[in-house]
Amino acid sequence: MSGSSSVDSLVEALRCLPGVGAKSAQRMAFHLLQHDRAGARRLAQSLAEAVDAIQHCVLCHTFTHEEVCSLCSSPRRDATKLCVVETPADLAAIERTGAYPGRYFVLMGRLSPLDGIGPKNIGLKKLFDRVQAGGVAEVILATSFTAEGETTAHCIAEGLKNIEGLVVTRLARGVPMGSELEYVDLGTIAHALLDRHRGHTS
Repeated sequence: MSGSSSVDSLVEALRCLPGVGAKSAQRMAFHLLQHDRAGARRLAQSLAEAVDAIQHCVLCHTFTHEEVCSLCSSPRRDATKLCVVETPADLAAIERTGAYPGRYFVLMGRLSPLDGIGPKNIGLKKLFDRVQAGGVAEVILATSFTAEGETTAHCIAEGLKNIEGLVVTRLARGVPMGSELEYVDLGTIAHALLDRHRGHTS
């Protein structure tokens, strides 16, 4: 480390980012301080403003500045279709395809018993309550094709299977096994949406 408590604190703060270790954080800190102090100030200001202003949409749970996000409040979205995704990044990936006209529910995670993440940690009750309230004809399970994503999809499908008239579909296997949705190319996501199938296969 540098011997400066301020630099050390900056390095430790940067290490909270995913995939950033001690050496990478130190390089980032030194770069900002040596070459781009204006950028560092913009970064600090933007982070502070985002943390203070951004909240969860009361309907779909994604990030938004308003109580209800623009997708949930848009009259152009098909309210009878509800696509369940793990993260806001997954929602953004599907939106970029332009292939899905409905609304979303963002879990903000996925079931992972080994990590202590259960149904309460990803808001499954809120999802079930929303569907049971009526108006939703199809729930599209768009969780990742990882072991945890499959477990999450299965749990949701089981929780919704007794709702009369509700169709539960899963993204088609055009999405590669073991993939994170936000990193899949847009054409594959669009194809998987169009070819989704009813029910959940193990």
